[in-house]
Amino acid sequence: MQIAQQLQDRRSTIPEQSEHWHSMSAEQKMALYSLHRFGYRLLFVRHLPSGPLAVIAQHNQVASICQQGEVDFDTKVQLRE
Repeated sequence: MQIAQQLQDRRSTIPEQSEHWHSMSAEQKMALYSLHRFGYRLLFVRHLPSGPLAVIAQHNQVASICQQGEVDFDTKVQLRE
């Protein structure tokens, strides 16, 4: 129950964009920087046991960048409405 409460409390406040940026690895930042020219922007960073997962988007196309900087253009990340 405590974990569920912590998750609910965390989601009640929306982190600033700079907080997401600082949560990313250097490899993720470099990958995102190279995709900026194609219109990709950082949506948020999920904190997983395997490391941070940056979720990015270009219009309706969602992609993710793993901690090592590899981009997955066919990500299975589900966004809330």
